Amino acid sequence: MRRLLGVITPLVIGLLSAGLVTAEPATAQPARTADTPPGLSAYYGQRLAWTPCKGGFQCAKLKVPLDYTKPSGKRIEIAVIKLPAKGGKRLGSVVINFGGPGGSGVDLLRGAAKVKFTAALRSRFDLVSFDPRGVGASTPVRCMPTQVADWYHSVDNTPDSRAEVKMYNYAQLRLAQACQANSGALLPFVGTPNAARDMDVLRAGLGESRMTYLGFSYGTLLGATYANLFPARVRAMVLDGAEDPTTTATEFGAGQQDGFGVAFESFARDCFKHKDCPFKKHTVTAVTKQMRALHDRTEKAPLVNTYDGRQATQAIVYTGLYSLLYDQRSWPALRQGLGTAFKGDGTLLLQYADQYNERGLDATYANMMEAHAAIDCLDHPTWRRAVRQAKAIGSGKVVASACDFWPVRSKTVNRAIHAKGAPPILVVGTLRDPATPYKWAKALASQLSSGVLLSFDGDGHTAYGTGSACVNTSVDRYLITRVPPRDGKMCPKI
Repeated sequence: MRRLLGVITPLVIGLLSAGLVTAEPATAQPARTADTPPGLSAYYGQRLAWTPCKGGFQCAKLKVPLDYTKPSGKRIEIAVIKLPAKGGKRLGSVVINFGGPGGSGVDLLRGAAKVKFTAALRSRFDLVSFDPRGVGASTPVRCMPTQVADWYHSVDNTPDSRAEVKMYNYAQLRLAQACQANSGALLPFVGTPNAARDMDVLRAGLGESRMTYLGFSYGTLLGATYANLFPARVRAMVLDGAEDPTTTATEFGAGQQDGFGVAFESFARDCFKHKDCPFKKHTVTAVTKQMRALHDRTEKAPLVNTYDGRQATQAIVYTGLYSLLYDQRSWPALRQGLGTAFKGDGTLLLQYADQYNERGLDATYANMMEAHAAIDCLDHPTWRRAVRQAKAIGSGKVVASACDFWPVRSKTVNRAIHAKGAPPILVVGTLRDPATPYKWAKALASQLSSGVLLSFDGDGHTAYGTGSACVNTSVDRYLITRVPPRDGKMCPKI
């Protein structure tokens, strides 16, 4: 999934007003020597040593250079996982990234391989995923200990007074300082272009002459970046829940605010149809008023939390709320969570916020949040370093992000990705996607020289594997045969 970027405003207040044709082989052969970038032959010559790692999965480690401009320097390892194809007509490997950035592909493939991906896809391809550099088991970025991370997540992320803005800015400064102190040597090298280069080494390590790829959410930016760097090495590529690479950090945040507002209104209208709907009156105006009351209540004091000793602050409550908008199948849980919150109990929404923030039952965090910041600050730099702007941040007049204090200066320029020379690339967009608005899918499909847009009249974040037979069949057919659906095809609401 795509994480929320930057300050979260109270969106829900302001924004309410399959048969397959014959396939061509993917070819599982060693990468040609001529394709190997200079100085990287030792990396491209690797063959992954797979070992069983429970549940029918196999795991391996891939070696890549920390700095691709100095390939003879320090090496790091990328954790890789595979679910082998179960069928007599294996085509090769499909590499999958689930998004984030900062999401562990190893953990997510374990949980999703047998439920998200169709039998047709699993019978023809090995499903392969990995923890991108800086994430999970792949030389992770580490910043804050648990207690500090608990405090960070509880800080008011809808600051509407100078004191709240100063506290929010201080939290972002603390995050940047902690990442520098604990992972400073790694921070310059965790951006998406380097992760894309790792993917090409992975392609060679899998024995594939060309890449078959399925990317969700942030994984669409990673995939598009790969296609731009290595267009001739793409066999087939699906980008589901697309990001628009031209967006700045400010535009990205604004787009997500709009997206979550649309998603919440869709949830509210569906809620009216259910007996357990917690809204007192079933009109958009009444819902807006009731959500405003919840916002004001949590602004004054935390809700009750019967789970542990932490406070169910406004930030925690709204994080839990937003997390349940990612998937329409979570709407019953959102109805329940809001119902208890309206009665003053934030326990359920706190537990959903923990899931979103990857806080485990042992009270420790995975490194999703830290890796997310490290990658995003390279991919979407802000750098308000002018003296006047810095003073405004310090005085609480301007809301900052961690990237404003980030110790590594990014050279990234947000520009269109064309991937000229790549075969057809399938971009999938969901009409009411909260985290990656549909307009971004349209934008990416139009930027790519060979982009093909598949749309889904649905709710939730990303489309494949969420219940649409139309989407699943279209994606499977393309990945297996390399024949994309008609550009502009619309899959109906389910």
